[in-house]
Amino acid sequence: MNLPNKLTVLRVIMVPFFVFFMLWDGMGESGKYLAALLFILASITDWLDGYLARRDHLVTDFGKFMDPIADKLLVCSALICLVEKQMLAGWIVIIIIGREFIISGFRLVASDKGVVIAASYWGKFKTVSQMLMVILMILDLGGAFDTITQVLVWVALALTVISLADYLKKNWNVMEGGM
Repeated sequence: MNLPNKLTVLRVIMVPFFVFFMLWDGMGESGKYLAALLFILASITDWLDGYLARRDHLVTDFGKFMDPIADKLLVCSALICLVEKQMLAGWIVIIIIGREFIISGFRLVASDKGVVIAASYWGKFKTVSQMLMVILMILDLGGAFDTITQVLVWVALALTVISLADYLKKNWNVMEGGM
């Protein structure tokens, strides 16, 4: 197994530890800082595994399959934890996770037809905004950061919808049977 794939597996392994520290109140403030640290480290592996795979020509079928799953597992777990802690509205999380299901469905149909659908810049911006939003929500720094966090929630939600619309527009032919 190459290094980018090991980083992807590491990200998956980090998720239950992140969830544990995110939801366990037994550590007080330390728990949220450990959760934030794990989320940040896992987010860095998201960028790093892709960078290394492309730079060193280590792109594999395993990586193409597992990397998006690891990303969705990390972000969706964080969003669900934020709902559990009553820090984020459930309807926002439903829209974000719903987008992920729709895109995953499209990718499965495309894959069956031998078509690989690459991530768009809108999708990358969406992921970065969601990760920054999650980090700020976990840290709950207060003051001016509350406003910044709320703006990021709306930006992440808007980019989620925009990236979905862009994705559907560019790839609808996969669903229609044409290519």
